[in-house]
Amino acid sequence: MISPCRRHMLRQSAIIAAQQAAGQLTHATGYELQMQKLNADKQALHKIQSFQDKAALKRKLLPEYAPWVSGVLAEGNGAQDAILMTVMIWRIDAGDIAGALNIARYAFKHRLAMPFGTRTAGCAFTEEVTDQAVRARTAGEPVSIELMLDVLKLTDAEDMPDKVRAQLHKIIGYLYRDGGKNTLALERLKSALILDGKSGVKKDIERLESAIKKASGS
Repeated sequence: MISPCRRHMLRQSAIIAAQQAAGQLTHATGYELQMQKLNADKQALHKIQSFQDKAALKRKLLPEYAPWVSGVLAEGNGAQDAILMTVMIWRIDAGDIAGALNIARYAFKHRLAMPFGTRTAGCAFTEEVTDQAVRARTAGEPVSIELMLDVLKLTDAEDMPDKVRAQLHKIIGYLYRDGGKNTLALERLKSALILDGKSGVKKDIERLESAIKKASGS
C-alpha cells in the first residue's frame, strides 16, 4: 500500500518528468528512480513461468505505478516513457483493458514507441488486448464488448499487420455471436476474413448466414 505522501510525490515526479522535451526523459531523476523499480519488478516477473502467476503479480504491482501514470496522463507533453508503456501492457495482462485504454489514448496521440520489441504501440496494444480477450472468453470469464469496440475505434488509424486487426474483428464477432447478435457478428467476421483469408472464420460465417436466413424465415 502506497502512503498518501509517497503517492503525491510520485505523481509530482511524473508530471515534472513528463514535461521534459522528448528524448530527455532518461535524465530525469524521478524517472530514473521509477525505472530502477520497474527493472527490479521485471526481474521478479522473469523468474515466474506461469502466465497466470505473472498476471497475479502484475495486479499486485500495478497500484504502485498508478500515481506515475496519473501524473503523466494529466500533465505530460509526449516525452517517451518506458514506464508508462510497460504499464499499458501490464494492465492488459492483468485484465484491466479500461486502464490500458487510458494510456493508449495518450500514447497514440503523442506517437510513443514501445520500449521493447519491434511492434508499434498500436500493433502491440491491439494484439495484447485481443489475446487477453480470447483467453478470458475461453476461460468463461466476461469480456466487455463495449471496451473491445472502443479498442477497435481507437486503433482504426494505427498501422499494424492486417492479420492482427483481423483477430480483433474476429473476437468481437464471437462476442456478438455469444450475445445472440448474429447480424453484427457476421459483419465483424466478414471484416476479419477480408483482412486475413486465413483468419479461421469461414465456417463461422457460413453458420451465421444459415442461422440468420432461418430466423428470417427465408
